[in-house]
Amino acid sequence: MKRAIAILACLCVLVGAEYFTISKWAIRHETLNLFDKVRQRPVSVDLAVRRDYEMKADNGLWKLPVAIISNGNTVRNTEYSFLANVLAARGYLVASIQQDLPSDPPLMTKVGLPYVGRRGIYERCESNILFVLGELQKLQPNADYDHLTLVGHSNGGDVSMYVAMHHPELVSKVITLDNLRVPFVLSNRLKILSFRSKDPHFKTDPGVLPTPAQAKAEGIDIINTGAQHTDLSDRGPQSVKEKIQATLDKFLGANASSDLASVDTDQPAVTNPGDY
Repeated sequence: MKRAIAILACLCVLVGAEYFTISKWAIRHETLNLFDKVRQRPVSVDLAVRRDYEMKADNGLWKLPVAIISNGNTVRNTEYSFLANVLAARGYLVASIQQDLPSDPPLMTKVGLPYVGRRGIYERCESNILFVLGELQKLQPNADYDHLTLVGHSNGGDVSMYVAMHHPELVSKVITLDNLRVPFVLSNRLKILSFRSKDPHFKTDPGVLPTPAQAKAEGIDIINTGAQHTDLSDRGPQSVKEKIQATLDKFLGANASSDLASVDTDQPAVTNPGDY
């Protein structure tokens, strides 16, 4: 009996490993070099989508959920593949936007101003996101553009939170990796997962993070990774990235509304937020 149980457990592990292997190899990546004529600005996008779900969408049998990834300062949009692959494996159409250009002014901190003077940058990135969404609707009309998942690292996380604040009708989930400036949106209709670093050079501004009571009341999951700030990207150690991937996959599964997962969405995705 014990042997049969052991064999069954091994089969379950193999099936799970096979699913993630197939999902990874079945993901199609494409670079879109777009140009916003209104603002006279190039916008580069790394697109990731699972081929089988793209085919279902093309045949009108599936609506692809949409995820937008915004890069952190000095990190390229292509350096978040460990996140894009998890989202794409879950059936998402994933667009990783290069939010800044070499010609843009450097990111400055102006103490005493709202968002330390970065509102103009967030507005520019918001325009990038809205422009990309418009272009994606032409390329893939069979996707859900009314329930966006916004993902962002550092400055990109602040952009994600800023856009969620100003477009609550479009955003259903926000996933940040060490956003430091824009306060969390407190709304019981918005699902939030945030990974935090332990880096003395990157301090979260006062009032950005919710209190423990607010996080519990709003169902916000905050995970302390113990990693360096920049390591919350493809540059980080494999062990950290794998733990983030597992937590993200669990979060997406718990909040899924498709046949990709069937989990009780009344329960928090991460029941024990804290240090890895």
